[in-house]
Amino acid sequence: YTTANAESDYDRESERESEEGEDEVSCDTVRTVRRDSLDLGPEEETSLRVEPSLEEEGEALGQLLEQADRLHAGDERDRREGFQLLLNNKLAYGEQREFLWRLARAHSDMWELTENEEEKQSYASEGKRELELASQNWDQSAECHQWFAILSGQQSEQESIPKRIQAGCVFKEHIDKAIELKPEDPQLYYLLGKWCYQVAHLGWLEKKTVSALFETPPTATVQDALQNFLRVEELSPGFSKAGRVYIAK
Repeated sequence: YTTANAESDYDRESERESEEGEDEVSCDTVRTVRRDSLDLGPEEETSLRVEPSLEEEGEALGQLLEQADRLHAGDERDRREGFQLLLNNKLAYGEQREFLWRLARAHSDMWELTENEEEKQSYASEGKRELELASQNWDQSAECHQWFAILSGQQSEQESIPKRIQAGCVFKEHIDKAIELKPEDPQLYYLLGKWCYQVAHLGWLEKKTVSALFETPPTATVQDALQNFLRVEELSPGFSKAGRVYIAK
């Protein structure tokens, strides 16, 4: 049995080596025939490399944005994953407006998820910086104005009263611009309603600071806030539970 087994193994090995030799020869022959039939020089070979088309790039970006939106709507783990996904693709799509505001939104998500004040400040300032570096590309994007406003408010939350008030004015400026570009978005009126409500409830010291900083200080009343929250309900009934709480207040 041992001898027979050894001989059969030897036969199989011999046959395998023979077949492999034939395969190598046949492969070389195919390569030679293909090259001879094409008769390409190095430059022509390079020109045949397929580059991704604009349509393919657009599809890839669209799929990326859909995934980012889905992760943003998920739980904490999903939002962290979405943030990392966008960071990983920043070099490829960082100049695209639709990508840019989602990257800013992801920084805002991380600001909400972390409890460390230094990390919060870092996420908010970095998100703003991403938008500032490409500001010439998004002046007509309501979403970019919206998230720049939100990040400005988040960045100033632990700042002094003067800086918070200045950030509030930046917030109002960009929310107004966003509403001008997208007047049917309930989220924007909700944000403006919150701003009006907070300005209407400024304390004595804050009002003095506003008067010192601005010749014509920003003003808003509770009625202004109410009108914005009612506009939210008009555009999208039940859009925000918090918005209905503000209406009740």
